[in-house]
Amino acid sequence: QVQLVESGGGSVQAGGSLRLSCAASGNTACITAMEWYRQAPGRERDLVAAITSTGNAYHIDPVKGRFTISGDHAKKTVYLQMDSLKPEDTAKYYCNAHGHTCDTDYWGQGTQVTVSS
Repeated sequence: QVQLVESGGGSVQAGGSLRLSCAASGNTACITAMEWYRQAPGRERDLVAAITSTGNAYHIDPVKGRFTISGDHAKKTVYLQMDSLKPEDTAKYYCNAHGHTCDTDYWGQGTQVTVSS
């Protein structure tokens, strides 16, 4: 089992910044990638950014140049630095962890990000 705990959400004005954290605990040895998803009301949960255990990172086009995913292997924590936030970034952000030898995909409880214009 893997437990994921997100933190760092909040309310900011457009143009502001937030840094999300996702701390993993438990059987973290099985994890080979961690991702951030977001879900706005009435919409599907969509991938935002991903990072592998080897440090390869991916960001979706709408957040490229504004968001940066990074990881601290020793702390078993993944971060999402979000700059130049826009109202359309408003959503609940979820952390996901998975790996070939994990029992399943693991999800955190989510953290709300609200950006006002």
